Amino acid sequence: MTYYKEYSKVWVSVDVIIFGFDEKKLKVLVGRRQMDPGRGEWSLYGGFVSADESIDEAAKRTLRDLTGLDNLYMRQVGAFGSIDRDPGERVISIAYYALINVKDYDEKVRKEHGVEWIDINSIPTLYSDHNLMVDQALRIMRQKIKTAPISFRLLPQLFTLTQLQTLYEAVVGEEVDKRNFRKRIKEMDFIEKTNLIDKKSSKRGAALYRFNNKAFNEDSNFKL
Repeated sequence: MTYYKEYSKVWVSVDVIIFGFDEKKLKVLVGRRQMDPGRGEWSLYGGFVSADESIDEAAKRTLRDLTGLDNLYMRQVGAFGSIDRDPGERVISIAYYALINVKDYDEKVRKEHGVEWIDINSIPTLYSDHNLMVDQALRIMRQKIKTAPISFRLLPQLFTLTQLQTLYEAVVGEEVDKRNFRKRIKEMDFIEKTNLIDKKSSKRGAALYRFNNKAFNEDSNFKL
């Protein structure tokens, strides 16, 4: 028996906003669209949801296809379903944002997919409502970074406090007081100081820290 014959069908897709931190700037991964409509326009990376997968599974597959990486931090942004958002067909897209350490992303894979890291403050006009997706994802991340340790998803395993602060400022879009920021960080027992020194950042060298996931739990006092 066939159901819902009286209703029109729509396409469902997923789009992934991938944020990275590089050269002291927050960046997003975009590329030229490889299909019609909109071929050649700047676009986020996405794809259609298959009949045998959930939207979360489709998003994870899309992210894995683009980066070759698993277990990345990814959260849903929301649904985008304006009637005229896609000139090809009626398409409803579920957007997700993901965080990646740029150094973990193989340059060869990036070039194979024809995508580029673009400064969040210099994003070109994107296909359809993709700029809106990026803006909404950024708003969500700016709130989340103040109450959850998602910063460490964008940093290498070992990092300096200057790197952590620079990242935080790049995401929230404003400078913070260095003394208060470091005082707050040092109160968190799940951010551990190591015996290692980063001599690349200065002649004197800066202490390297790491995030201890085992020491962090939902009851941990994280607020920046």
